[in-house]
This record gives sequence, structure tokens and C-alpha cells, in this order.
Amino acid sequence: MYGLRPNQAKMLELYHRAAELDDVDAYFSIAYCYRNGRGVEHDMEKAIYYYELGTMRGDIHARYNLGLLEGRAGNMDRALRHWVIAVKDGSLESLENIKRMYKHGHATKDDYANALRSYQSYLNEVKSDQRDKAADRYRYYESVLM
Repeated sequence: MYGLRPNQAKMLELYHRAAELDDVDAYFSIAYCYRNGRGVEHDMEKAIYYYELGTMRGDIHARYNLGLLEGRAGNMDRALRHWVIAVKDGSLESLENIKRMYKHGHATKDDYANALRSYQSYLNEVKSDQRDKAADRYRYYESVLM
């Protein structure tokens, strides 16, 4: 970064400060540091702890990652529960994982169908005429400039 080495310790300190100020994304970032040993010793227990703090504050990325960790540990029911919650908040990646679980026999057809309905409900919730107009305008300008 501009020829400078990143200060990992300062980065982690600032993530903690952001978490104290209730920045939901900060918990995910702290968990990432512990999970990958960035600026701290690799520590999965602490990573899980911070992912859990993030999920308690509504971070779907932390929820998705908890699902990944549970799935890799063979706890498919727990992974499914995390992803079902994340899908309700719009996590397409979680929906894809539920689909894979269904294909491999770790989730039922009803689990997948319910997840699809939840995702559709989320899309309907965030749909708005204003967003559609903005997307149309963007596509128009993109086609003109290309």
C-alpha cells in the first residue's frame, strides 16, 4: 500500500474501537484477523467468538461464515440454521450453500424450498420503483458510454 507496510496491530486496535462504537462490520473484521492470523496469533475460538458477536448484531456475513465453519466441522444442521437466517436477510451465498446441501442430502427439499421463499420475500421487501428507475438509468448510461 503506497510502499508502506500495513500496521496490523493498529488495524486490529481500530477494529476493536469501531466495535466498541457498535460498528457491526468491525466484529467480522476482527474475526477475520483471528481466523487468518492477521496481526494476531491464529485463534479459531476467538474468530468464532467475534463472528458470533457480529451475528448477534445482524451481520449476515458473520452468520454466513459461522455456517461455513459449522459445515466444515460436519455440523450440517447448525450450518443449515445459520444459512437459513442469513438467507432471510438477503445472503445469496447462503442460499447457494443450502442448494448444495440439498443436492448432497444434507438438507430436505422443504429446507431448500423455504429458503427460496425467504430469499424471494427479501427481494420483494427491498424492491422499490426508485431503485428500478436508478437501475434503468444506470443501464442506459452504461450502454451509451460503451
